[in-house]
Amino acid sequence: MWTRIPSSSLRVTGADRVDFVHGQMTNDLRGAPTPGVVACAFLNVRGQIEQFARAYRRTDDVYLHLDAGQAPALAARLKRYVIFDQVEIQDVSEQLRTVHVWQEAGLPGWDAAGGAAQTFGLGGGTVLAGRVNRTGTPGVDLHYLARDEEAVLAALTGPEVPLAELDAARVRAGIPDVIRDALTGTLPPEIGLDVGGPLPAISYRKGCYVGQEIMARLEARGNARHHLTRLEGDQPWPAGAEVTADGKVVGQAGLYAAGGSVARLRKELAGGAAVQVGGVPARVTLLTPVV
Repeated sequence: MWTRIPSSSLRVTGADRVDFVHGQMTNDLRGAPTPGVVACAFLNVRGQIEQFARAYRRTDDVYLHLDAGQAPALAARLKRYVIFDQVEIQDVSEQLRTVHVWQEAGLPGWDAAGGAAQTFGLGGGTVLAGRVNRTGTPGVDLHYLARDEEAVLAALTGPEVPLAELDAARVRAGIPDVIRDALTGTLPPEIGLDVGGPLPAISYRKGCYVGQEIMARLEARGNARHHLTRLEGDQPWPAGAEVTADGKVVGQAGLYAAGGSVARLRKELAGGAAVQVGGVPARVTLLTPVV
């Protein structure tokens, strides 16, 4: 099965590309192989997430894959920090397309025993592929030129599945999507982006970046007040809706799918607790970590 992923993207080139992007993001790009891919966030000075991306380290560039519409804001942010760095930042969103193949087994050209990022021919075009867990089972994101889309999709052997079904699968697996779940403005450890979380996107040993001091304090003190949980409810709610308990705001809910959503909630709320999501009744379900 495969699903189209609404996307935008940046290409960073120049002699300082790896060091420059590494110094802006939460994860360790320098430590990634070439080719390699790491999930990462870009924070403000308070440690809150502004953008989420997957960074592909390649021989000639760093490719940043983002949700649809996110590339212009990240490009503007990165350009503010270019001083003497030898880098060029290009928005290539219009030139590229992305689909997610739910299971890597059987994908033509993909080496299941190979690295997390691979480039190979598919349907007469060339694809950049990255191992990404969007559903609870590792799959593959395929990035390709828009002009090659018809040939690339024709080479996929499984059926196309709507994005709503992929959302349902990831919600059941407890995997957040920072943009689709409206979780920007939160701290990475609060929404499963910490080391050992369902979507690890941070390194505590990589050195300085914007927001790093806040992350170091949270690691040292272990005092994040919220964590990623799941909500269940019989009526849908909008992504980002406030969650309340006993009249107090206790967090926010993600996109409703499969009878619930992931959610950022206060840690003291126990599994089974009754809450309201934008006035809609819901129940807290504690997550089992996704391996």
